[in-house]
Amino acid sequence: MEIILLENIENLGSLGDKVAVKSGFARNYLVPQGKAKIATAANLAEFETQRKELEKAAGEAKAGSESRQQAIEALGVIEIAARVGSEGKLFGSVGTVDIAEAITAAGAPVEKREIRLPDGAIRSVGEHKIDIHLYTDIVTSVTISIVGEE
Repeated sequence: MEIILLENIENLGSLGDKVAVKSGFARNYLVPQGKAKIATAANLAEFETQRKELEKAAGEAKAGSESRQQAIEALGVIEIAARVGSEGKLFGSVGTVDIAEAITAAGAPVEKREIRLPDGAIRSVGEHKIDIHLYTDIVTSVTISIVGEE
């Protein structure tokens, strides 16, 4: 199924690209979320009239993400306190929700869906480098220090 992208989508294309995707992906995710339209002649004409508005919105979103990136990079090391056993292992784990709350409390708003933990939740004390995916091509990192509390 061919669609027209209405915003930049990672690993798929950028605004205005006409791409072929599986029909289920288009019907169940891209079209209902407003990220794409089915590539018909009427939708192509409608897209061309809206192109400037969509490009302006994408530019504003990218500029906002760049300013958030600078704010996150200025934070330095973020400390998160967690309960620790005698061997230095955590009771439970520190996940994306905990990290997002700590970074937001430090002064840079971050959503949990933007945090990337490729190895899963953090289960040990120490410093960990965390990637934060702010926009399609804007990725920053922050150092999280997990400290034990009794």
